[in-house]
Amino acid sequence: MADNNIITVTGMVISTMPVGETDRRIVLLTKERGKITAFAKGAKKPNSPLSASCQPFVFGEFEVYEGRTSYNIRNVNVKNYFRELVTDFYGAYYGFYFLELADYYGREGIDESVLITLLYQTFRALLNENIPNELIKVIYELKIMTINGEYPEMTVCTECGTDTDIAYYSDNNNGVCCKICGSRRGDCFTICDSTIYAMQYIIFSPIGKLYNFNVKREVLYEMRMIVNRFRSKYIDKKLKSLEILESLSNEKLG
Repeated sequence: MADNNIITVTGMVISTMPVGETDRRIVLLTKERGKITAFAKGAKKPNSPLSASCQPFVFGEFEVYEGRTSYNIRNVNVKNYFRELVTDFYGAYYGFYFLELADYYGREGIDESVLITLLYQTFRALLNENIPNELIKVIYELKIMTINGEYPEMTVCTECGTDTDIAYYSDNNNGVCCKICGSRRGDCFTICDSTIYAMQYIIFSPIGKLYNFNVKREVLYEMRMIVNRFRSKYIDKKLKSLEILESLSNEKLG
């Protein structure tokens, strides 16, 4: 194959599956080409240079041949293996869920720099023992939906438009309501000011500043409830890793 068919993309392995006796089919989320499928010849062989670098969580520069319908990986310059996630039982499940959600939202043929940055910073946060994994999950879910233009209205009342006395969340309106409007609706539940502020911060902050705060248990509970309900409306695919993760999270939160 001609050298002009060789390109280098920066990205992360989001899924892998065996093909035949020795090869692997890799799905990469890349900054330059979005989500692409690539084949790693001989990657199942223990002595293959691609064996360790074509696993989920691996982030780096991938040198690939560009074919008609897919790519073939020639070389990988690994920047981070995120090995700590693989050895952390809970962290691994969170990581697999984050990869699956990135796979859902990732698109082919577009610049996915923002999504790659979010995914990378989220994995780094998972290695930070000072931030609860469940808070990281809520932040990641809300931000990835925000990036794709789907997020709850958290700044003004979805009924009258006021930005004062916000005290309720409306399921049907997918956003907050003021005290007067919320008290008149049957689908609202009260939320505290800290929950509103935290969710506003996640929606509007740059990715580099997402994982620098913590919240009280009751605030995390409200954030999780809102994001779970919102996500269930706008993600039309059953995410396999989510059921296991929610079961683990419920056990830890009580």
